[in-house]
Amino acid sequence: MASSGERDPSQVLDERAAPPTRTTPYGDDDAQVYDVRLPERVTRSLTVVVVHGGFWRAEYDRAHAGRQAQAFADAGYPVAVVEYRRPGMPGGGWPGTARDVAAAVAAIRRDPDLAHPAVLVGHSAGGQLVAWAAAQPWAHGLRGAVSLAGVVDLAHGAATQVGGDAIPALLGGSPEQVPDAYAAADPAVLPPSVPVVLVHARDDDVVPFELSERYAAAHRGPSVRLTPVPGGGHYGLIDPEHPAFAEVAAAVDLLAS
Repeated sequence: MASSGERDPSQVLDERAAPPTRTTPYGDDDAQVYDVRLPERVTRSLTVVVVHGGFWRAEYDRAHAGRQAQAFADAGYPVAVVEYRRPGMPGGGWPGTARDVAAAVAAIRRDPDLAHPAVLVGHSAGGQLVAWAAAQPWAHGLRGAVSLAGVVDLAHGAATQVGGDAIPALLGGSPEQVPDAYAAADPAVLPPSVPVVLVHARDDDVVPFELSERYAAAHRGPSVRLTPVPGGGHYGLIDPEHPAFAEVAAAVDLLAS
C-alpha cells in the first residue's frame, strides 16, 4: 500500500499507452488478437511477445501491458502483445487459454513484420503461460521466456491461495480434484526446452518470490536463471518508469544476445 503522497504501484494497471501500430486476429473470437507495436527503426533482431497478467481473470485485458510493450518498441524491438480468452469467457479456462497462447505465438511467428526469433515475456499469470510455453514441443526456435513475478508453481500456489481462487478457477478445481490439469499446466513440473529467466521482486506481496524460487529449484541447470530484484513489489516489473524495469530489459537483452 502506498503511503500518502506516493504513487500506488498498482496504478500501472490503469495507465495506457498510445494505440498500437495495428491489431491482428489469430482466431475468430474478439479476444483472439494481438497488438503489434513497431519501433521507428528496428535495431534489435528479436521480436518481444508480451503475455499480460491479471490472474487469468476476464476483467484484466492486454490494455495495461501497452506501456511495457511500448518501452520495448522504443528500445528497437518489434513487439506483439497477446490477448487470450480467460476463465468465464467462452472458450477460456484450461486448456483453452493455453491453446490461445500457442495459436497466437504461431501466428506471430508467421507475421512478416515480426519475422525474427522471438522471446516471450509474461507477467504474473502471463509468467505461468510463458513458462508453460517454454516446455512445449513447439517452443523449439524461440530464444526463450522471461517470467516476471510469474505464478510458476501452480500446485503450491493453489495450496497457499495465491490470487485467492484464481488457480482453481483456471484449472477447474484443486490439484486433488483435477490432477491431470495441473500436470499439464504447472510450469514447476514441466522441464523447459528453451531458456527461462525468472525476474521477481523479493518484496512481492501478490505473487510471492517463493514461487520463482521453487521453479528454479525444480529445474536447476544452465537453462534457468533466477534474477531476484530487491524492490518493486508486484507491479514495478511492468512499469517502465520503475527502476525494477531495468532488470526486465536486461533479461530480454540476455536472451537476445
